[in-house]
Amino acid sequence: MDNQNKIRRYEFDWLRVLAFTLLIFYHTGMFFVSWEWHVKNNQLSETMQIPMAFMSQWRMSLIFLVSGVGVYYALGYRSTGTFIKDRLKRIFIPLLVGMLLVVPPQVYFERVVQGYTGSYFSFLSSIFEFEPYPEGNFSWHHLWYLAYILHYSLLLLPLLLYLRKSKFNLSNINGFILLLAPALWLSLGGIFLNERFPGTNDLLHDWANHFLYISVFLIGFILMKVPDLQDKIRKMRWYSLAVATVTITILYTFYWLDWQEINGAEVALYFLFKQSNRWFWLMAILGFAIQHLNIRSRYLAQANEMVYPFYILHQTITVALGFYLRDAPLSIGAKFTLMSLGTFILCFVLVKYVIMQVNWLRVPFGLKPFKKPVPLEQVQAVVQQVN
Repeated sequence: MDNQNKIRRYEFDWLRVLAFTLLIFYHTGMFFVSWEWHVKNNQLSETMQIPMAFMSQWRMSLIFLVSGVGVYYALGYRSTGTFIKDRLKRIFIPLLVGMLLVVPPQVYFERVVQGYTGSYFSFLSSIFEFEPYPEGNFSWHHLWYLAYILHYSLLLLPLLLYLRKSKFNLSNINGFILLLAPALWLSLGGIFLNERFPGTNDLLHDWANHFLYISVFLIGFILMKVPDLQDKIRKMRWYSLAVATVTITILYTFYWLDWQEINGAEVALYFLFKQSNRWFWLMAILGFAIQHLNIRSRYLAQANEMVYPFYILHQTITVALGFYLRDAPLSIGAKFTLMSLGTFILCFVLVKYVIMQVNWLRVPFGLKPFKKPVPLEQVQAVVQQVN
């Protein structure tokens, strides 16, 4: 095991926890904006779309980048075969269980809003027809991330093993090159792919998103391979924040002018700013995290373990709360507070006091099972042999 693998990088644990926690607020916000989602409030908010548009720029990219960091460490203390088995156990099983048990209530509430009048149990049989959503009711909904990261981890495994074992020196890269080169790379993908392949999250036809997410996933992996890059990102944090602020301001201008009405060179310019802005915010977030979040906390280890089942459960709870609150005579602010806080509390109770405590529930929700205690007789036999 190399020295880099022995050092616990707490800032990336914090980023993982914070990035997934943001999903609760983001998906709660989806209930109130005009963008397509599963259930909607009886009153929508244009104002809420402003911070939502900001978060949508970098939230999933940050998660994939942090996933690249995690895969780098996972490959450092596992054999290739063990790594593959671990990916299948900790990603494929939760994905399958989620599609069969966790996601169906979301689809059911959506169908009820659309006019379905049957009970949930009569609806449930339609899941096992395996007809893909939206024509059918079989879907991974918010769990699409698991499908993507599973495929990236396995299909890119030869490249990841090569990168991990190879000796290459990127420490001489100038900080401004590190700021601008990935921005240009992501922009080229946006210009040439985004219009042809608008985001679908269906895995098979989502080439613009694959270009983006594979790129940031590999960047996260390489950041761990070359620690000097992390120090350069830290030193560039204020420059990154400055250009990120400028580009997000320009993007809001496109937003207010309705970018879908532009064409030709203006579209290319829009995607140049959009993808560059995404990278600039990632650089700023990483830079400040590396500077300030390498902090050990007794709460961090538990939060880092809980965040995975939190992610699996959260949107189903959010959709359910939204379904029952959609016509309630409450303000948008009150509903947002009830839904986000309710989602967090219910997830916390279910994860902390049910899923984490019941061994046969741990694996389906992405957790390692409890190790069986070694029988006392076996311990005594080993001690006698040693003596």
